[in-house]
Amino acid sequence: MSTTATAGTRPDDVRRHNRAALLRRLHVDGPATRAKLASTLGLNRSTIKALVDGLAEDGVVEERVPVQRSGAGRPSLLVLPQPQAAVVLAVDIRVERVAMALVGIGGAILARGSWNAREGRREPAEVFTKIVDTAGPLIDELAVRPVAVGVSVPGVVRHSDGFVHEAPNLHWSDVPLGGWLSRALEVNVHMGNDAELGALAEHLRGAARGADDIVYIGADVGVGGGVISNGVSMRGAGGHHIGEVGHMVVRPGGLPCYCGSYGCWETEVGERALCRALDLDENSPVGAIVAELRSARTLSAPERLGEFAEWLAIGLSNVVNLLCPKLVVLGDLFTALPPALVADLERTVRERSLVSRALGGTRVVTSALGPDAKLLGAAELAFETVLSAW
Repeated sequence: MSTTATAGTRPDDVRRHNRAALLRRLHVDGPATRAKLASTLGLNRSTIKALVDGLAEDGVVEERVPVQRSGAGRPSLLVLPQPQAAVVLAVDIRVERVAMALVGIGGAILARGSWNAREGRREPAEVFTKIVDTAGPLIDELAVRPVAVGVSVPGVVRHSDGFVHEAPNLHWSDVPLGGWLSRALEVNVHMGNDAELGALAEHLRGAARGADDIVYIGADVGVGGGVISNGVSMRGAGGHHIGEVGHMVVRPGGLPCYCGSYGCWETEVGERALCRALDLDENSPVGAIVAELRSARTLSAPERLGEFAEWLAIGLSNVVNLLCPKLVVLGDLFTALPPALVADLERTVRERSLVSRALGGTRVVTSALGPDAKLLGAAELAFETVLSAW
């Protein structure tokens, strides 16, 4: 989108806005020629030249001859972001595992760390201490200080300060994790719900790239949802995320849920429910569940998973009727669902959802980012403010 100076607009503000827009274009969509950048951003070539030259001088971008050439004549140079020019620390907190990464401009993961969050090591103070202790070696390895931190948490999180109101499956309540981390790491910390950040990552870099109205549904121990509407993350009152779909009651009087209610959707389609459907022990590790889903015995998964598949279809139909997405992305454990079952879910949603039929059919696909979706979403949350400051 082009930017033109209007009455009251200072040239420095316009230049700063254009610079941030160009960098964000490279960060999200990858390398491009100056001509392509001018066309995409609606700016003239002299403006693009000045912006690229300034960013190159600051070490934020560089220009290279493309590896693959087409046609005769001298190829146009590609403008590429320099990954280490701005690096963020991303943290994905889950019930059984915590993953961390240093992510550079352009979305490249430059260094990783992770650990299993065993029973007794999930207390907020323990997780906080481990994050800080793990961040040090990662930063030393890369020799670059992060300019911001993004954190994914499976619960209700206040965006303004990273206050975790409640994370039922972690057994957390009223945890000021954002404040703790900000003081310890001496950098701005941005936190969000894990499914919300999964949706953000899939929208920018995964299966929902190019789609403006999507719902991401992820299943770990719990089930959560994230919503992108008109290309923007949808949030409710107080900036809290929308998408606690795992706690919509689908079976009154059903199994008890961690949230304190009964018959929540996640009691029928979460990790333990999937274990029961596969005749596995409810405490089976994630690897065993995924292996079973991908084994030859699950090729007839719609029939074998029976009631689990039915409850999943019912919940998805309700979600589509409520939120009207053109695309539903299934993440976490759902990523391992056999293609036959995913196709069956898409057909069932079309049949049962009035909204899906009105849209000409809502597509249902699995995540393209797999276990990195929420980690990359946390990085993108941190980059939102970093890129706007350039």
